[in-house]
This record gives sequence, C-alpha cells and structure tokens, in this order.
Amino acid sequence: MAVTVKQMSLLVIFFGLLSFILGIVAENKKPAAGTPIEGKGVVICKYPTDPTVALGYLSVAFLVVSTVVGYLSLFYPYKGKAVPQSVLFQSTSFVVFFNISLFTAGLAASLLLWPTITEQLHLSRNVHHNIHTDCPTAKTGLLGGGAFLSLDSALFWLVAIMLADNAREDFFEEADDQKGEYGNVTSNDYDAPIQRSSA
Repeated sequence: MAVTVKQMSLLVIFFGLLSFILGIVAENKKPAAGTPIEGKGVVICKYPTDPTVALGYLSVAFLVVSTVVGYLSLFYPYKGKAVPQSVLFQSTSFVVFFNISLFTAGLAASLLLWPTITEQLHLSRNVHHNIHTDCPTAKTGLLGGGAFLSLDSALFWLVAIMLADNAREDFFEEADDQKGEYGNVTSNDYDAPIQRSSA
C-alpha cells in the first residue's frame, strides 16, 4: 500500500495532538508542593502520587514522533517519484516554515523536558538537610507552554508538508511539459529532401 501525503499529514497532526493533550494533563496533575516531614536534622518531602513525570516523557516522545514523521514526509518519494531537495528549498515559503517547524519542535521539547526532569529529581531526591525547605516542585506553566508549542510545531509541519507537495506537483508538471515538447517531433520532419546549394 502506497503512503500518501494525506496519511503523513494525519500522522503528524495525530502525534502532535497527543503530545499536546498529554502535556496539558501533566501540567494540570502536577502538585503545587510537597508535604515536609521533619526528621533528625533533615526534612523529608512527601509528594502525592501523580503521573506528571510519566505524562511529561510521553508528551516528549509523541512530539519527537510527530517531528520525525513531519521531516520524513517532506522528502518521501510518493508514488516512487523522488524530488531533489534543492527543488523544495528554492521556495522561500517552504524554507521559512521548515525552519520554524524545527525551531518550535526544539523549543517545545526543551519546555517539556525541563520541568519533567526537574520533577523527577524532586521526587527522587526528597531528603533535604535544610530544615526550612518548602518541598518545591517543577516550575508551573512550563509543561503547558511546551504542550502548546508541540501543537504549534505539528501545525507548522503540516504547512511545510503542503508547501512541499505543491513544489513536488509543480516539479513533475514541468518535467511532463518538457517531455511533451520533445515527444511531438515526428519522423516525417526528418524525411524532407536535403537541398544542396549549387556553387
């Protein structure tokens, strides 16, 4: 079964949407702070059980899948016909959206990974020698911001895919037109008698 541009676009949006939803849920489930429990010269932070870390990593994973599918779909040889990359990068609009897609994907990954890793460190290193600690959690708002950027990245990939498809169609139309011009020459054009000039 041949892969189509529409199928690739749907995959990009599907994984981007999953990343967005998981990032938003992770942001909403994140506790504001832990409960400090005092011991002998230490404070043990007890955090409620929440799926923030798992959801954060899943959101990043789906963002990566969306980005990889988006990137590959630009250069995939649909119907067995490959287009030179130079043809795609001749379009200024394509170059702009391609770079914006990469930038927003990288920024989204950073905003999703930073609080997820921080939250994991808070949960694993919950014994503090500072008795005045307030049992912090990861900075609020970063997961949500990363989730929105993840969705934005998927939408920018979608625009880049459409621009690449347009450039691909134009390239093949021009190639077909050139074949048509040369294909119209018949052998009768060459059968005319050769006239020799008399000196």
